[in-house]
Amino acid sequence: MKTILSALLIASLGLTSCLNGLSAKEEQNKKLIEELFRHFNDHDWKAYSAIYADKALFLDPSLGQVPVSQTKEQIESKYQNLQTVFPDIRDEIVHLYTSGDKHVIVEFVSTGTSEDGSKFSLPICTIFTIENGKIVDDFTYYDN
Repeated sequence: MKTILSALLIASLGLTSCLNGLSAKEEQNKKLIEELFRHFNDHDWKAYSAIYADKALFLDPSLGQVPVSQTKEQIESKYQNLQTVFPDIRDEIVHLYTSGDKHVIVEFVSTGTSEDGSKFSLPICTIFTIENGKIVDDFTYYDN
């Protein structure tokens, strides 16, 4: 009887995990990306760039039309410069989707105000690839 109850408990926990929909790896990746956005909104560019691999691949309209490898220092510098133009820049996550053990897709809106008072609001979608707890690919799409 004890064995049957144990088996039912283990099966129940497995079913609950399936119903929740996220594997442990997916949950870990989701938390990593949420942490990335917290650092972005805190303008902590060193902590932000630390979430990336030593060299990460970026596909970003601001960098051109082909993927470009960026170091942590280049990532940090890019966002420091962006904050100079838009001191209150921030991103608000609209939807966050995990996809397997390596990918997280985020829909978000980036907003900010320039020194002359001009405001922007830009819907963005980014596909992150995560390996060994670091972002290795950051493929970002928006209408520029």
